[in-house]
Amino acid sequence: MKIYRFLEEGPRPTKIVAIGRNYAEHAKELGNEPPSEPIMFLKPPSALLPHEGTIVRPPQSQRVDYEGELAIVIGKRARNVASARWRDFVRGFTCANDVTARDLQKKDVQFTRGKGFDTFCPLGPCIETDLDPADLALVTRVNGEVKQKGRTRMMIFPCATIVEFVSSVMTLEPGDVILTGTPSGVGPLQSGDIVEVEIEGIGILRNHVA
Repeated sequence: MKIYRFLEEGPRPTKIVAIGRNYAEHAKELGNEPPSEPIMFLKPPSALLPHEGTIVRPPQSQRVDYEGELAIVIGKRARNVASARWRDFVRGFTCANDVTARDLQKKDVQFTRGKGFDTFCPLGPCIETDLDPADLALVTRVNGEVKQKGRTRMMIFPCATIVEFVSSVMTLEPGDVILTGTPSGVGPLQSGDIVEVEIEGIGILRNHVA
């Protein structure tokens, strides 16, 4: 089942947890080794942006990148979830764009400022509640040109491991979102661009850039 208007009508996330470098080729393109355990960081709920919303490039940054990702939406309170039971705590899945001010990320070393601007977490167009996320095609396009092309089976840490790991650190509440990482091919966005993240079985998340 597809659930639309979930950002307006469903429980608002208390947090957006993101997993970095979860595709080996993406880690490599940024000059990093693949991690031995999930790398976790937070994006603020104020970064949320709906389908067809406008990503705003902040004046502090000269390089704003797209990162197409599969997102997990939590359905009920989760703490210390065993990987075998992870699906019991998940409402469904959606498309995400982990927009990143790449120059600020490199300057600051950590991720908070570069990942945290308003409009830097587009989600949508819906939550798909009945989906096996193990091997889904993920494509990111800018102005119709394919920039990223991967499959979720390429993730270093699958969804079960991610939910187990994150819930061992913090309690996840209904509506919370986990971004599962991006394939290789990240690149810059310019004002006037249209960026699309398409995931098999979910649909297309489309946003404009200003």
